[in-house]
Amino acid sequence: MHEYSIVEALLENVQEHVDRARARSVRKLVVSVGERAGLDTVLFRRAFETFRERTPCEHAELDVIDVPVRWECARCGRGAAGPLAPCACGGRAKLVSGDDIVLERIEMEVG
Repeated sequence: MHEYSIVEALLENVQEHVDRARARSVRKLVVSVGERAGLDTVLFRRAFETFRERTPCEHAELDVIDVPVRWECARCGRGAAGPLAPCACGGRAKLVSGDDIVLERIEMEVG
């Protein structure tokens, strides 16, 4: 389950932000997860609940935003139905969103 290692990296990243801001705690994390990121959001939430104890995120809310896959033509930039759907211009589709995991926002309580 790589969800656990992703949560571990997330909490380390958040800890760095907390230290820089000299925050007391984290109230909320907003994370966007692409449809093709290969992450099970149920397991991700469960891992967050498990590993947040004794961290600044101990009482933080986790908001997960699902990001759909979006394809577009590499040649003309028009939207595409998928990697195998040819564009009218003859160009090939490329994935432009929906495969990332991004920490979008941290809401902290600062001193």
